[in-house]
Amino acid sequence: MDMNHFIGRRFNLISKSDIRYVGTLHEINPEASTIALENVISHGTEGRRGNPSEEIAPSASVYEYIVFRGSDVKDISFADEQKENQQAEPPQMPNDPAILGLSSPSHDEILRM
Repeated sequence: MDMNHFIGRRFNLISKSDIRYVGTLHEINPEASTIALENVISHGTEGRRGNPSEEIAPSASVYEYIVFRGSDVKDISFADEQKENQQAEPPQMPNDPAILGLSSPSHDEILRM
């Protein structure tokens, strides 16, 4: 089956290490049994390992190009473009009477402390 029509699409790839990567499909090489993604973000294990001490944190880095060994790919699926492009909602401040303010103190306020 020709997979070239998927080149340029965003994919989720989960490795056998349970790490989810999101990137743009660059190449599928059936002879070498590899999948190449570009502009790749590692989202870590996201709780897939079930043991907090074994979880791998996400990375803020964007990797230009990664080639994955096909036999080490657990799952691959289309990335939800809408979800990937949504900005994270700002954290909600808890309704706590102990909180007096939400901004950093100015330089003058720090000197007065």
